[in-house]
Amino acid sequence: MSSINILFIGDIVGKPGLDLVQTWLPSLIQKYKADFVVANGENASGGKGCTEKEGKILFDLGVHVITGGNHTWDKRQSQDYLKEEPRSLRPLNYPKGTYGNGYYVAETKKGKVAVINLQGRTFMPSIDCPFRKADWILNKLKEESKIIFVDFHAEATAEKIAMAHYLDGRVAALVGTHTHTQTADERIFPKGMGYITDVGMTGPYDSVIGMKTVAALNRFLYQTPQKYETAENDTHLCGMFFKIDVETGKTIELERVLFPEFVTKTEDNQIPTNDK
Repeated sequence: MSSINILFIGDIVGKPGLDLVQTWLPSLIQKYKADFVVANGENASGGKGCTEKEGKILFDLGVHVITGGNHTWDKRQSQDYLKEEPRSLRPLNYPKGTYGNGYYVAETKKGKVAVINLQGRTFMPSIDCPFRKADWILNKLKEESKIIFVDFHAEATAEKIAMAHYLDGRVAALVGTHTHTQTADERIFPKGMGYITDVGMTGPYDSVIGMKTVAALNRFLYQTPQKYETAENDTHLCGMFFKIDVETGKTIELERVLFPEFVTKTEDNQIPTNDK
């Protein structure tokens, strides 16, 4: 059985997340014997999209495609980069005429791999339907590649799971991004699609989903605008590994990645036990 190994890196947040990827991605590529690497970079430029600077770093490290999301548009330089770099994606279901690519088909030693970027609408901007847009692009790609990878950038768990049922049997893998909190529900759906509701964040966890805590707290406490700044400490890398059969386009193995793992400690710095 011929297979392809795909490694996905969850939402990279600012310089701390980028530094972590620079440190550990080469080792992870080697560990998982990754043939193809995708990374969500919509927050790579400090929560404001992915500019040429961050894109070059990621591509030089071995990333093949960078996916995006609702923050892709937050910085002019990241918008310019969308026009120049076809491998840096924005969600496909933005209205017709929006610049940038929503999918990319890459050549690999194991054959073509198609990457699709979609965005949800529940608690998110009201853009085109991701389900119908998925139908459109899959009809376009069905003769081009059996290995189709989807980054579904969405807020609501229900919308992500609904999309998973909708695409099972039509794509190789679907990863959820956006909430910055890794879920523990990775599985292979009945028709062979690998799935996780949210891959999680690659960045500083001494924070509120990557941003400095004080500003985030004040936003909730006072309901007034606050300047968000990227946090710095307690960095972790979140990702997913998929082994996919190149003949059938089905996931045959998957593994959730969290590095380094979280360790819960008591106040005296001792790991808790069940001993009485």
